[in-house]
Amino acid sequence: MARCKVEQEDWLVVYLKYLLFVFNFFFWVGGAAVLAVGVWTLAEKSGYLSVLASSTFAASAYILGAGALVMVTGFLGFGAIVREDRGCLSTYFCLLLVIFLVELVAGVLAHVYYQRLSDELKQHLSRTVSETYGQPEASDVTASMDRLQQDFKCCGSNSSADWLHSAYVLSPEAEGRRVPDSCCKTVVARCGRRAHPSNIYKVEGGCVTKLEQFLAGHLLLMGAVGIGVACLQTCGMVLTCCLQRRLQLRLQ
Repeated sequence: MARCKVEQEDWLVVYLKYLLFVFNFFFWVGGAAVLAVGVWTLAEKSGYLSVLASSTFAASAYILGAGALVMVTGFLGFGAIVREDRGCLSTYFCLLLVIFLVELVAGVLAHVYYQRLSDELKQHLSRTVSETYGQPEASDVTASMDRLQQDFKCCGSNSSADWLHSAYVLSPEAEGRRVPDSCCKTVVARCGRRAHPSNIYKVEGGCVTKLEQFLAGHLLLMGAVGIGVACLQTCGMVLTCCLQRRLQLRLQ
């Protein structure tokens, strides 16, 4: 009878190990997905880095760091499950709890500071259009703004009218242009002299709106992945506690 009870407990341990292993695999994949989306976002739009606000970099760095931490925790989990090490399982549980709490705090802060990030982005882009674009010492900013306008098919920060009083258009280097050539639907030399809707991009809300839509889309994707990972973490913490308890009973 005692032998059957021991065998039953061993099967429970094996069952819990397999469940925790499956959970940890999906948890690790979730972390890899967050990391991949963060890298993809930065890589795809790396040409705009010079015109983005500094807080955008901070948000991207946080997302990349969170994805990397989840992946490292996942590796630790695989080791703890295979070795049946109670100390490693305790560390694994603590890391899951810390990541879960960090995700909750990050979600609240993202909601609170999203408008602040949006306002900072608008101010930074507006300053780029009015003061920085076309200046000899800001060639990287000029190239980034040109690429931004061509890729997003937009013109100016809020509208093409933003360029009318800009330092670039008022300078001799503009050669009579009313907008930069990158505002044109078909870019040719000095095409920016004609600011007609048939020639340039007239987008309501300008490039700021386009950038906000792009960032919101990527944040929504990362948020969905984050919610999935958080749900998995709850299951993982319960399974970890159960497995640790079973291992403790087996040693007694």
